Amino acid sequence: MRRSGQNRFPEVDALRGCAVVMMLLYHMLFDLVFFGNLKMNLFSPFWRGYVLSGASLFVGLAGLSLTLSFSRERKHRNVVPFSKYLKRGLLLLFYGMVITLVTYLALPESYVRFGVLHCIGTSVILAYPFIPRPWLSLLGGLGSIVAGYFLSLKIFPFSFLLFLGLKPPRFSTLDYFPLFPWFGVVLLGIFAGNFLYPGGERGFTLPNIPAFPFRGLAFLGRHSLTIYLFHQPVILGLLFLLGLIRFPL
Repeated sequence: MRRSGQNRFPEVDALRGCAVVMMLLYHMLFDLVFFGNLKMNLFSPFWRGYVLSGASLFVGLAGLSLTLSFSRERKHRNVVPFSKYLKRGLLLLFYGMVITLVTYLALPESYVRFGVLHCIGTSVILAYPFIPRPWLSLLGGLGSIVAGYFLSLKIFPFSFLLFLGLKPPRFSTLDYFPLFPWFGVVLLGIFAGNFLYPGGERGFTLPNIPAFPFRGLAFLGRHSLTIYLFHQPVILGLLFLLGLIRFPL
């Protein structure tokens, strides 16, 4: 299969599209449970594994995409400027802060303080020295994940290091992606991207894949940021119009 559009790999977009579909399904069910009458345990081992799988795919592909972007830049210049990743990271952090503000106004008891966009935005900035160094990315990724696991077992009497994974007592939030372990997932994505797409070229042969639903998933993947920013108001509005949920007065 050829690239879809300039400098894009449709299989990467399609995988990201799969993560988007998983997110949409879970958030729709969450809204039906939270605002409607659906009885379902979304904190069961199955659903926890489901959320972890979808999030890992989405965050890992962010790391893999960094290697593709870096390789494209390297074809045109000897030194890839850090400014490109700084600007991209700050833009994602800005979007993350918008979500923080909106969720604080809507649900102040569990608003998003360091969610997936905060995490990816910060990771894009921090990952710059790792991108051309796959083995360092592998070691850093594994170390970050191990550190995140041990931090998750503890409670800390402060919240100013929440972004690292140090949670205070009775911490509640709608979306939480601390750098430990999730920066490690980005680094593992960088490791995978360096070996699967050496020099920004596909290093393997794709099997014949039916156009449908592959193209649909690739479309969702190409617009994943827009979908992430606006999907909840759209889902809530549709469910409300269908009479499946009611908002508390």
